[in-house]
Amino acid sequence: MARRRYLIAYDISDPVRLRRVIKVMESYGERLQYSVFLCDLSDAELVDWLTDISAVVKLTADSVVRIDLGDTRSPAGIHVIGTGRRLPHAGTTIV
Repeated sequence: MARRRYLIAYDISDPVRLRRVIKVMESYGERLQYSVFLCDLSDAELVDWLTDISAVVKLTADSVVRIDLGDTRSPAGIHVIGTGRRLPHAGTTIV
């Protein structure tokens, strides 16, 4: 099953909704910065994420940006300037 890597950032105006968004994001990816997550998602997981995040955000006040970085087998390069970050490995994680 093909997976794609997404960089997802958000700006949530209400502290209660912010906590809910964080819980959704933590279930789909790994935090890179305070409001930025890296997520490797299948098509089905992307649909689930869209459903979950849409149920939490207020469309007239909040913002969520999803950037498609490409297939996890050959994703776009991610470069860090300054303090290094541990980036999640590409592909499926078996728990």
